[in-house]
Amino acid sequence: MPDIPIDWANVNWIYVILLAVFVFVATFVGSFLSFSHRGMAALLSALLFAVIFVFWSYYPHHLPLPTRLGTEQAAEHEPSGMPAAPAAPRKPANPVTDITPPKNPITDVTPQR
Repeated sequence: MPDIPIDWANVNWIYVILLAVFVFVATFVGSFLSFSHRGMAALLSALLFAVIFVFWSYYPHHLPLPTRLGTEQAAEHEPSGMPAAPAAPRKPANPVTDITPPKNPITDVTPQR
């Protein structure tokens, strides 16, 4: 097998196992409801998996299992006692610092009669 650029140590295996269980349950229920028609079973399995995944990922059930890949882990490791220091303002990319309006190109204005 060729070298695969995946860092297997950083894979969230609980999340992978949880999604595999969701797929198994969705496929089992989809196959049961479709009376062994393969196309209908595949469609029902996909729909059931989408429903289970959205429920698990976005419903506030407050269970300790992961709900998203990597988003909550970074927030948990930050110290919550101290507020974050404000970032220094960035300098604008525009090098022009003078904001005076340009001179009127018509300098010789003679009143017409």
